[in-house]
Amino acid sequence: MTNKELADILLPNVVHDYKYYEEKYPDRNLSEGACVTRFAPSPTGFVHLGSLATSFMAIQLAKQTNGVCFLRIEDTDGKRTIENGVQGIINDFKNLGITFDEGEGFGGNYGPYLQSERKDIYQAYAKKLIEEGLAYPCFCTPEHLEEIRNYQEHKKLRLGYYKKYAKCRDLTMEEIKEHLDNGDKYIIRFRSQGNFESKIILHDAIKGDIEMPENDIDDVIIKSDGLPTYHFAHVVDDHLMHTTHVTRGDEWVASYPKHHELFKLLGFKEPVYAHIAPITIKEGTTVRKLSKRKDKEAAISFYQKLGIPTEVIRLYLATIENYDFEEWYNANPDKGIDDFTFEFSKMPIGGTLFDMEKLQSISKIYFSHLKNYELYDMTLDYTKEYDEEFYNILVNNKEYALNVFNIERDIERPRKDIASLSDVKTEFSYMFNELFYKDTNPYAECKVCNKDIVLDYINNVYNDTDTQEDWFNNLKEFAVENNYSADKKAYKAEPDKFNGMVADFCALLRIIICKKNQSPNIYYLIKYLGKDELVKRINKFYEER
Repeated sequence: MTNKELADILLPNVVHDYKYYEEKYPDRNLSEGACVTRFAPSPTGFVHLGSLATSFMAIQLAKQTNGVCFLRIEDTDGKRTIENGVQGIINDFKNLGITFDEGEGFGGNYGPYLQSERKDIYQAYAKKLIEEGLAYPCFCTPEHLEEIRNYQEHKKLRLGYYKKYAKCRDLTMEEIKEHLDNGDKYIIRFRSQGNFESKIILHDAIKGDIEMPENDIDDVIIKSDGLPTYHFAHVVDDHLMHTTHVTRGDEWVASYPKHHELFKLLGFKEPVYAHIAPITIKEGTTVRKLSKRKDKEAAISFYQKLGIPTEVIRLYLATIENYDFEEWYNANPDKGIDDFTFEFSKMPIGGTLFDMEKLQSISKIYFSHLKNYELYDMTLDYTKEYDEEFYNILVNNKEYALNVFNIERDIERPRKDIASLSDVKTEFSYMFNELFYKDTNPYAECKVCNKDIVLDYINNVYNDTDTQEDWFNNLKEFAVENNYSADKKAYKAEPDKFNGMVADFCALLRIIICKKNQSPNIYYLIKYLGKDELVKRINKFYEER
């Protein structure tokens, strides 16, 4: 029996040989220097922050080189695939506003982009390896493989199916035929040509050159169900889809020798690998990889529920993935992420510690740059899903809400008190009567004067047509007339002589309005609430004292 005859027996359902697929998926018509990248998740759960970081770099690299980034779903491991996992990934990205140039759920000419639908392709290339004597059937039972592993562990040997432990590697054609005639189950392994004592170099775009032993393990390429392993499938796919750069987690560094050899055996050009360091989190005194099972911060849904926009997450990822991005972004407030050129050489080699405070700081800056109508629209979308009460208030009071959201926004140094869309209600609830009168929180402490003084100011001094400068001058004059000091030294010398400082009178007004001792400029608060409402709140304040 020849190798070709063996290949026909092992893979009898292959309709097209590998040459057919080489012609079907020709070189991409892209400009010189254009990068073809991919994000290739397994449908095993939600899109998490680490996955988003990997996809982010893949997308940005393609964008800045006028290339292509595609979404490929690696679903050949049926045991790990969850129900609706594929659609879940597609929906997650679309909900995040992240699109790919092509891929599963996005179209394209190099599909299918679902690996389970590419079975014939993988078998065609596996057949090629069998015909060339570079792959063979393995009839080892799970029990026998377990025996090999136990022996290697006991003897403290390197684990794996290699050399003398590769029992089926050197079966004769007669022995193979006997197994087949007996109906013995088989998988297909590639016949490694490597020598573990020899070295290869991984030219990693991030980590630099890494010396590693050659692969000598005869790894599985086609499982008993006819589907490929990840190791084999991604090599074939990256070749046919003409991937030029692979961004992936650095846990895959150890697998590189195996992938390197597969590219070599198949005669494929190897892409540039960029192994990205994991996002880590501090747990007590230890630092570990951010876990989608243990850490709520790993789930993108966590940020969506908080109301942290995707763009903020992208800004955060850009900050941690290129050390000079933050400085550039601060120096170019009129530009966005896509204007920055990301470089692998500026990415961290080790793990990056997740910093929620940093993310919130970035978010505050982001929100401070929004126009009032942008904040309104985003808050409306958020509350429609997460806060029906506030959503209805915003819908019914649009013009008023736009005025409120514009307070201290369209100025040189806008306020930075909103870190998420869930903060909008918290920060501005007192400006909406429906929320203010439901608030059971106590008033902040302050110096309190006679109620008549406050009413006198509102009824007889305050004028809603005053400029901010005139308003403050009139308030100051009134406060001084009512025994509030405008002179800090005089007040410190004889505090009992005064009701307080002018600032204390302002603080009293602020607390009457919003119960808090911090808020945007009270000039605008009074202006938008109006005199009548201010009188109501003054009465409420003194009633509750």
